[in-house]
Amino acid sequence: MKASKALLALAELTSYQWGMVTSAQAGRRGVTRLNLSRLAEAGHLIRLAHGVYLDAGAPGDRHTDLRAAWLSADPARLAEERLADGARGVVIAGASAARLHGIGDLPAARHDFVCPQRRQSQRSEIRYRKRNLDPRDLTLVEGLPVMTVERTITDLVEDIKELSLVADVLRDASEGRSPDAGRLEELLAPLAERNGFPRADGGALLNRLKELAGTDLKTVAREIALAPELGALVAASFAESHPHVDLAAMAASGPR
Repeated sequence: MKASKALLALAELTSYQWGMVTSAQAGRRGVTRLNLSRLAEAGHLIRLAHGVYLDAGAPGDRHTDLRAAWLSADPARLAEERLADGARGVVIAGASAARLHGIGDLPAARHDFVCPQRRQSQRSEIRYRKRNLDPRDLTLVEGLPVMTVERTITDLVEDIKELSLVADVLRDASEGRSPDAGRLEELLAPLAERNGFPRADGGALLNRLKELAGTDLKTVAREIALAPELGALVAASFAESHPHVDLAAMAASGPR
C-alpha cells in the first residue's frame, strides 16, 4: 500500500483515538506492519510501545503513555468499542488512576489495570489485577475508563498498604470535589480489620486517613482557631447563633 493511502486509512482511526493506532487495528484497514514501520521511518508515525503508534502531527500529553498501554490491552478493538464494556473491560486502577485524577504524588513505576479476568503481561511496565468492579465505581477521565476517586483511594489502601501515602491522595481529592464519604466507608469496610480497626468499620479507617491527611474536623477546627481572622469570624457567628452561651467561660474551662 502506498504511503498516502495508508496515511488516509490510519487517519480514520487516529482521529478518534488521541492520534493513536495499533498495528492490529491498522491491519483491519489493510495497513500492514511493514507499512507502519516504513511510515515510522519516514517520520509520519511515532512508535510508542510494541504495536502502538502515534500520528507525528498529533499533540501528545502527560497521559500519552497510559493511553498507549490501555490500547495495547485489547489491540484489535477500537477505543469506542471498548468503552462500551464498562466495568467488564480493562479499567485504570491504583497509582495510575490517582495520576489520571490528578491526586497524590505516587511514583509512576508502571501502568496499573484491573479487569474481571485473570491476565498477565510480559511487559514489566504493565500490571493487571483481577477485580470485579461495581459499575458505580467506574468513571471516564480524559476519555479513559478509570476507577472513581473513592474506589481509587480504596484500591491504594489495599495495594500499597502505607496509609500516609494514601492520605496524601485523600487530601488532594478533598481540595476539589470532596469524595463521597458514605461510599468510601462502604468500600473501606472490608479493609478495616487488616489495618488495625474493628471488623467492617470503614468509618474508623476513613477517619484515620483524614487524620493523616489533616482533613479531620479536629485538625480543621484547630487551624481555623489559629487563624486570627477566621477564628474571630467563627466565634462571632457562634455567639450570634447562641446568645445565651458564655464563650469566655467555655474557653476558660477548656475542651471537654
